[in-house]
Amino acid sequence: MQQQKRFLALDVFRGMTICFMIIVNTSPDGDHTFAPLLHAKWHGFTPTDLVFPSFLFAVGNAMSFVMPKWETASTASVLAKIFKRTLLIFILGYLMYWFPFVRMDKATGEYHFMAFEKTRIFGVLQRIALAYCFASLMLYFLKFRATIIITAAILLLYWPVLYFFGDAADPLSLHGNAVLKLDLLLIGPDHLYHGEGVPFDPEGFLSTFPAIANVVGGYWVGKFLQQKGGAYEALTKLMLAGFACLVLAHFWDYSFPINKKLWTSSFVLHTVGLDCLIISAIVYVADIQQKTAWTPFFQVFGKNPLFIYLLSEVLVILWNVFRFPSGTTVFRWLYDNIFVHLATPYVGALVQAVLYMLLCWAVGYWMDKKKIYVRV
Repeated sequence: MQQQKRFLALDVFRGMTICFMIIVNTSPDGDHTFAPLLHAKWHGFTPTDLVFPSFLFAVGNAMSFVMPKWETASTASVLAKIFKRTLLIFILGYLMYWFPFVRMDKATGEYHFMAFEKTRIFGVLQRIALAYCFASLMLYFLKFRATIIITAAILLLYWPVLYFFGDAADPLSLHGNAVLKLDLLLIGPDHLYHGEGVPFDPEGFLSTFPAIANVVGGYWVGKFLQQKGGAYEALTKLMLAGFACLVLAHFWDYSFPINKKLWTSSFVLHTVGLDCLIISAIVYVADIQQKTAWTPFFQVFGKNPLFIYLLSEVLVILWNVFRFPSGTTVFRWLYDNIFVHLATPYVGALVQAVLYMLLCWAVGYWMDKKKIYVRV
């Protein structure tokens, strides 16, 4: 029974993350989106900035349930599972950005094949794949204590690396940071994200290393709850650990600013601290207080997180790539002709995003009823 409750908390936490991720990713008008539903422009933090690190935290949490099974398996089979999962998630992420392999020329209105030379290499799923791979290998081959030491070393070393290898004038700027410099050296500007107005990938290779700590943090929390259970004393220690991370992040922010797009070490501590507090609250309400009437909604997302996330992204990509003869995308047409008229443009954008999230939830609900669970 205790095992089931712990899985319930994990599913709910993961489901809440996917639910919020879909809402913040699918606003039809960035100019009329409530500020908490937007990422911080550079330094700083908004609730939206918590979504991605929380998904990594949930990946680590799930690993804490899987790794005991690896103790009785051969090293070859474990490595095969790790590398297979890493490769599949990375390829899915890469193909998602390339999909549907055509783009419209705004000048002529014609669709042209999008060549490999213009595709984005890194991204959300790619970071999940790489962070999962590195964390899994450390946790499998090393003792947990050694993994913690290496993870702490990564966070500490990432600080001087960004300062010493970035531009001397402003090493943490959009144009002069070490993350961008390494990506330009490895894959060039055409394979980077261009949403910032310049080639820069917020999921760059160098900034993936501190993201490993979010996975390790999630693993520690999952392992801690399995060993200590959902007792008041255990949750108190977990909440104190989360609060300690927040305090450290606050003071580190003065010299190494909290920045999601550079995934700074202070950002890691800040998000791990918040996730510790959130999952503590879920365990308290759902496990100790036995109040679970609200959990089935989020469990739908939590049981098929990867599939529902991919579905949400692919549908939006299709609705934004293929346009009406006027050049308007389907997603924008719905907003301009229906949702913008609801109260205010801001409310309309939020309502459309929430309804889209519910559409994805309905697909997940149907899959859950049919016992269809996609695992990678």
